[in-house]
Amino acid sequence: MYAQKPRLNEALEFFKSNKIGRLDNLKHALHTNSTMTVFRSLKELNYLSSYTHRGKYYTLQNIPKFDELGLWSFQSVWFSQYGNLVETAKEFVENSNAGYTTHELEDILHVETKHPLLSLYKQGRINREKFGGYYVYLSSEVHEKKRQIAVRKTGAEKFEVDLSYEIKLLSEELKAAIILFFSLLDEKQRRLYAGLESYKLGHGGDNQIAKLLGLDVHTVSKGRRELFSQDIKVDRIREKGAGRKPVEKKFRRSPKG
Repeated sequence: MYAQKPRLNEALEFFKSNKIGRLDNLKHALHTNSTMTVFRSLKELNYLSSYTHRGKYYTLQNIPKFDELGLWSFQSVWFSQYGNLVETAKEFVENSNAGYTTHELEDILHVETKHPLLSLYKQGRINREKFGGYYVYLSSEVHEKKRQIAVRKTGAEKFEVDLSYEIKLLSEELKAAIILFFSLLDEKQRRLYAGLESYKLGHGGDNQIAKLLGLDVHTVSKGRRELFSQDIKVDRIREKGAGRKPVEKKFRRSPKG
């Protein structure tokens, strides 16, 4: 443990100067030939592996400034807040408007995605359907999969960018109005409203809305899926006893005769 502390400081200094590094860079910085020693230091410092370059680059979790999609790049090396390439591919497919083909996802992730998508499908972690001779990978959740297929069939995903808006382009007044309205809702309504606003944004909307409203990204995702599954139980809005009092019917007595 005594020898480990200086190495932790050396690792921190390395990342402070370089932001990312390979195993050989870290061995040199820590003055060791031991792979195990490097990974002990990385684990204690909470590290991330790149999802590109076969995971051969490392950084610390507090270094990346992830964009609205949860991605960050430095010197053409890409990292994801969701972890490795397989987990990142799954997250993107699950939260997509109309699923993804391998080429569509490659354009976003900047890396080949055929093998991770196929692996996820074979494991039963995502679904896929054939459209016009090519496969589209879809959510593992049945209702979300049906919604994605419907969007894909209508071609609505082609207009996603034109119909969506960016959180960063909203005026401060509109942001404040959204937050105020959100604060007036109950827990379930907040989740559904967040899901609706996320859907308007298209891909990456879950992250943007989560940041704006201070929610967990999975809560936003759940609200979006619930909203479009059309399987929502409508709770009683008025409290028992509220509202207009029922009119009591009065019957006229027949005259005695």
